Amino acid sequence: MADPRIPATHRQAMPAEWERHEATWLAWPHAAADWPGRFGPVPWAFADIVKKIVGGETVRLVVQDAAHQASARRRLERHGVDLARVDFRRIPTDRGWMRDSGPLFVRTLGRRDGRAVAGFRFDAWSRYPNWRRDARVPARAAKGLGLRIVPVRHGGCDVVLEGGAIDVNGAGAILATEECLLDPAIQVRNPGFDRTDYEEVFRTALGAPCTIWLGKGIAGDDTHGHVDDLARFVSSRTIVLAREDDPSDPNHRALAENRERLASARLADGSRPEVVDLPMPRPVVFGGCRLPASYANFYVANAGVLVPTFNDPADRAALGILGELFRDRPVVGIHALDLVWGLGTLHCLTQQEPVA
Repeated sequence: MADPRIPATHRQAMPAEWERHEATWLAWPHAAADWPGRFGPVPWAFADIVKKIVGGETVRLVVQDAAHQASARRRLERHGVDLARVDFRRIPTDRGWMRDSGPLFVRTLGRRDGRAVAGFRFDAWSRYPNWRRDARVPARAAKGLGLRIVPVRHGGCDVVLEGGAIDVNGAGAILATEECLLDPAIQVRNPGFDRTDYEEVFRTALGAPCTIWLGKGIAGDDTHGHVDDLARFVSSRTIVLAREDDPSDPNHRALAENRERLASARLADGSRPEVVDLPMPRPVVFGGCRLPASYANFYVANAGVLVPTFNDPADRAALGILGELFRDRPVVGIHALDLVWGLGTLHCLTQQEPVA
């Protein structure tokens, strides 16, 4: 939905994830330091993800070089993946979490293809030193597709934003957390920005004039509060929100406060969203580290909704809830105990490319 307050020459909007995809962007793993001591099973988990996605769309698989591509191809062949649906893209990366460093696609008015890449800047969550190759991925992806990359600037500065920090409904509303974007001291993406600055960016760059601000993210999240681990749109009017019933768990209070915020939230048309509870798995701890395990980190592909599972009794309940909400495609569990050691799972790894 184009915002009429935006000049026609600049109108653009980010489609909802459940809208039809041309492809999904995924980067074949190579940064073993992201999964220290547990990298071995990770490529097999990626192969399983690719196999599920290619049933309904192309996977644009980012690889480092020819040798990395050959290794990925062998693994995918052994896993029975239809390689005719895999489009290898040689783009060097530092880490490869495509939700955050990959191309963020928007629809545009007055362009023949109808698509562009929003030129947000990436700085590794304002936390890690290795990000310069990742930061070049959107421009290289846009060039490879023949698309325009639209700079996103505000107050004379390039705007830093990761895809996991937001979630849109494709009808003018966007979810974000204050912890991630408004904390003045920790992992500050855009120094000096307040909520009105972000709201203007969301309106003009993503076609979302309605921002719903939540509070804190979940424990174990090294992004400092990405919203895609706790609350997601599943339709233009429905939000799933993670719920922790154990009062001794550090997520209990934060998620309860977010539920209170959503009780008074409004969508772009002034209506209240429907909020559906999504359980949290039991705490996942490895090497003494609490990991950000959450069913909210699902990915909506053409062929199905891929949901991380954790060998937990709540796996079945989470799959059932999402199955009731997504009636137009199957809901599929993907074992994610190895993936989450990298501090992210399915949504963090993927980025949708809408159809032209």
